[in-house]
Amino acid sequence: MIQTTPNPAPDPVPSQADEFRPGPGELRRKVYNVIFGHATAAGLTFDIALLVFILGSVVAASLETVELVNQRHGELLRAIEWGFTIIFSVEYALRLWCLRRPLRYARSFFGIVDLLAIVPTYVTLFTTAGLQSLLVVRALRLLRVFRILKLTHLMTEGHALRAALWDARDKILVFLLTVTVIVTIVGALMYLVEGPEHGFTSIPESVYWAVVTMTTVGYGDITPQTPMGKALSAVLIVLGYALIVVPSGFVSASFISNQAKDNRTCPLCKVAGHDPDAEFCRACGNALTRSVPSPRPPS
Repeated sequence: MIQTTPNPAPDPVPSQADEFRPGPGELRRKVYNVIFGHATAAGLTFDIALLVFILGSVVAASLETVELVNQRHGELLRAIEWGFTIIFSVEYALRLWCLRRPLRYARSFFGIVDLLAIVPTYVTLFTTAGLQSLLVVRALRLLRVFRILKLTHLMTEGHALRAALWDARDKILVFLLTVTVIVTIVGALMYLVEGPEHGFTSIPESVYWAVVTMTTVGYGDITPQTPMGKALSAVLIVLGYALIVVPSGFVSASFISNQAKDNRTCPLCKVAGHDPDAEFCRACGNALTRSVPSPRPPS
């Protein structure tokens, strides 16, 4: 009887939760466990130290924009910034080195943020045209705190909110167009009623006043003086209060509808996402438990 040697099993396909895998070699795997593995003590220590460095870098970049502090401690702050930049550069290189597919990480959200966090400092070697202020982009790296503090379940709620906003996009677009038309008309009327002598020097300036008034911000840099202008201002303020609740109603309705769909799970095949009024599973045809009560028959 001829024994055949089974073919070696292929590498497992990375799951959505573990998108990046370590490269070959024991050293790469150890570095990977420290940099990407937050469940271990070494990984947790690395992540916390990285967050401290990020906070320190953002504070240093912010203090450098204060003229008095920059005059007294400018050289020290720039030296601290270069120290943080070197640390982040080594960290970014190690992230790419320990991965099996480094380009996948480089094109990801965090990979792009990590690159943008070190580029401005190197660009300042050739120009100083305000690029130092771009170093605050490192604050985006603080999003890793969700992973460190095991708050990833909040991301699920964020996806639900994003889905609700996307479902209500048509209603929100109509709402924004309506508001745009209202502030344009009222701005043109205020330009005719008040005129340049009261600060309404142009229709765009009047539209700016209408937007500020309708959103109930009221900076007070432009105020109507005539009775007709004050009447239009009062109407616009009341209309602004009335329109505040409109977008939230759209999003709330979409959110509740999506939650109802997510709760409709087939007890047989476990497929979720059925419509609230669906009676059978779209995958296996099994009967679903009704989430919407049937109307009562007439007595």
